[in-house]
Amino acid sequence: MAASLVRFVRGGLGRGFNIARSSCLLQQQTRLQSSTTEASATIRPKDAVTHNQLAAFGEYVAEIMPKYIQQVQVTCYNELEVMIHPDGVIPVLTFLRDHTNAQFRNMIDQTAVDIPTRQNRFEIVYNLLSLRYNSRIRVKTYTDELTPVDSAVPVHKAANWYEREIWDMFGVFFANHPDLRRILTDYGFEGHPFRKDFPLSGYVEVRYDDEVKRVVAEPVELSQEFRKFDLNTPWEVFPAHREPKDAAPKLEAGDKAPEKK
Repeated sequence: MAASLVRFVRGGLGRGFNIARSSCLLQQQTRLQSSTTEASATIRPKDAVTHNQLAAFGEYVAEIMPKYIQQVQVTCYNELEVMIHPDGVIPVLTFLRDHTNAQFRNMIDQTAVDIPTRQNRFEIVYNLLSLRYNSRIRVKTYTDELTPVDSAVPVHKAANWYEREIWDMFGVFFANHPDLRRILTDYGFEGHPFRKDFPLSGYVEVRYDDEVKRVVAEPVELSQEFRKFDLNTPWEVFPAHREPKDAAPKLEAGDKAPEKK
């Protein structure tokens, strides 16, 4: 009985050792193959079926609402984009939310893009998700500095803070918004930081003042040594850290200058 038990234990340990050894060899081969292959960028595979389905759905939406939809395109293989007139924000978003074949009921994101060279420099982007069909759609519209855009809050409650951020960063006004005020910058901030014509350094800087015991805002002031800096000779802007150069020997009357080698 004891001898059979010993043989059983030895056999089990041997099989376990062989399995561990084979797994280690397999991992080493996999690492070797991965190191020999060239690294390539991760590219989303092109799916012709999905592309055709999105294109057909885009054409279907454009045929139903030709008054508002100006262009439909499929980008990056399977991302549907719908360009609409600013007056069609509420009708188009409502249609995409309530239609049986769409059901884009989740607003994932809403943002803006500033392109100063255009007449309508701001592009408002709505990213929607349909959990029912596991599909996404991107709706785009346009406006300028003065023309307001209808708020999407009556259709998607999630647009509340998104539109406040766009108003704060870009200065796009949303009509019928329940609480349109700044959300990221401080009270009394002037300007909109995400506009391309807004300086990177800003107009004011804040600091804590020990005398008044509060944070104060002052016009931004950049010292000369910080604004002008030569990367090729970084120590030249700090004269105290320069290495002393050997002084040239003084020549007496009648002495000749040393010849240069």
